[in-house]
Amino acid sequence: MHYIFLTTARLILLFIILCSFGCYPALKKEALLPEDSLTPIRCFYPSFSDDMDLGSLKMVIERNLVYLKRINPETVFKYGPHSFTCTQVRESQEAFLALITTNHDWRQLDKEIRKHFMVYRATGRPGNSNVLFTGYFEPVYDARLTPDDKFKYPLYRKPDDLVRIDLSQFSERLKDEKVTARIEGNQVLPYYTRHQIEIEKALKGRGLEIAWLRDPLDVAFLQIQGSGRLNLPGGKTMRVGYLASNGRAYRSIGNYMLQKGFLAKEKVSMQEIRRYLSDHPEVREEVLSSNPSYVFFRILESEPVGNINIPLVPGRSIALDAKVFPKGALAFMTCKKPDVDNDNNITGWREFSRFVMNQDTGGAVTGAGRADLFWGCGPYAEIAAGHMKHEGELYMLIKKY
Repeated sequence: MHYIFLTTARLILLFIILCSFGCYPALKKEALLPEDSLTPIRCFYPSFSDDMDLGSLKMVIERNLVYLKRINPETVFKYGPHSFTCTQVRESQEAFLALITTNHDWRQLDKEIRKHFMVYRATGRPGNSNVLFTGYFEPVYDARLTPDDKFKYPLYRKPDDLVRIDLSQFSERLKDEKVTARIEGNQVLPYYTRHQIEIEKALKGRGLEIAWLRDPLDVAFLQIQGSGRLNLPGGKTMRVGYLASNGRAYRSIGNYMLQKGFLAKEKVSMQEIRRYLSDHPEVREEVLSSNPSYVFFRILESEPVGNINIPLVPGRSIALDAKVFPKGALAFMTCKKPDVDNDNNITGWREFSRFVMNQDTGGAVTGAGRADLFWGCGPYAEIAAGHMKHEGELYMLIKKY
């Protein structure tokens, strides 16, 4: 995190601006609280079964335990109306790992889970107890380390003048709230929008480029996914991942295209969005600029990592709203996944259920009714991530104490 020391006058100025315009979460009276996101259940349990291999489940739990072991053991996690320490969460996941290691029969495991674990259901969207699941994946794009006539769209690292300011020092009402900004002279300003960065070239010439891509849509979709692989000349590969954003609110370009009549509702998928914008370059700038949010990257030495800074496991890691769900929580989901033919065409959707871990977050994933499943890399991952937009159920588990 980049720190900056502000003069007292600037702090007062910032506080006056925030309170005068009422533009930050301190004034959000209807914000969802963690205790509202999960409800304990005593009956009507889901049928605990898993459509994936146990090896991937063990891996995601073991990686999650690395996260839990490196934070303060007394850190408190909210599971709906109940609170648990990090030690209790870690012990719970160790117990679950031991359970699935010694027993591979899901009928028996289902009984053991009900006997030994508390189960909480996500409250879902307002007026709907289900959760809307979407997907994300790790795309692969060609790139260059120096620009040329074809590869001229930069992927930026985090600028030095992008700062995160802790607002809790101004008022108790601003507890746990932060703002992303830049300091220009005596002014505290919102950071540059996507349009200012990509069209007005606000960051050009500052040496922030990690690589150059061939298509602005590659940059935009890489930012939406949060991580990806870059194929470089000579057979080399570079992995990049999310580091920071400009702090602007995320706006779905799919919803914008739907409102403008560019796409029909049944056609809104990642693949159709890309196809339309490739075929209609005259509206590309307008559509991409409708989302003011902009993502900055870092070079990764391993697989994509989530917001708890551990490598994600394809099919096992999910992204949830970090403000309302406990990080690193063991979860169970039910939803639908696509069946595809040999030509990677979707032939239908079938129900599935599996255990997952809350290891990431995202700008579009807000509230108790949204979840994003990480599908990994490859053709099927791209298809599933691009088309998944189905309701399902989300549960969280912790050992009974």
